[in-house]
Amino acid sequence: MPVLARFRALPDKDKAALVRKLVENGTPDFDYFYLIGLSTLMATLGLLLDSSSIVIGSMLIAPLMYPILGVALGLVMMGTDASLFQRAFNTLIKSLAVGLGLSVVAAFLFGNEASYTTAEVMARTSPSHLHLLVAIVAGAAVAYMLARPEWDDALPGVAIAVALVPPLATIGVGIAALSATIIKGAAMMLLLNLFGIIAVAVTIFLLMNLSEKESIAKSTVKREDEKIESENKVIAEVAQQITV
Repeated sequence: MPVLARFRALPDKDKAALVRKLVENGTPDFDYFYLIGLSTLMATLGLLLDSSSIVIGSMLIAPLMYPILGVALGLVMMGTDASLFQRAFNTLIKSLAVGLGLSVVAAFLFGNEASYTTAEVMARTSPSHLHLLVAIVAGAAVAYMLARPEWDDALPGVAIAVALVPPLATIGVGIAALSATIIKGAAMMLLLNLFGIIAVAVTIFLLMNLSEKESIAKSTVKREDEKIESENKVIAEVAQQITV
């Protein structure tokens, strides 16, 4: 019980900062999708080149973890209003769609029969219960560390361990190669990762009693929406000036 009580006893300011960080970093703006696109393209090229270092690099710039944890946060705060869950879920689905589309195009344009079956690709087509356990452990780590600012330096390591983007890119490679085996194996690995992370994050967020921070989440969403609207106005003005 003392261990469980530690989650509930986290400072309110750290819990509030966690909620703000998940909402802000999971906002579906240009910056977010720009990084999703680059990380997916890098992962796809790394798979085709059979380069583990490039694949690892793609994991470090991918912001996909935030909408996934946002889905978990939305589930915890879903008692009276499902808007937070719907926002995070829609962002996650759009992210997966954008990433998958880009990986298919990249694999089709730059891949060939040999590069479609590299060791890096095939390593992500054989999911097992161990992959689920890794996702659970990594999800438990990141959900807690985001509420402890002093542990931010360890987040890149967790991003590498979770490996969300490479299975997504592998599905794209499988589609480009018209290989049902690659598609099914990579899709199952991605789903295991998503399920493990969301399930354990919901548990930890419940232990932290984050449902009481719903007002902070909603105010952050409102502020982010206003920020996007303001940025869009500036971009429209600049576009008009360029046209003139």
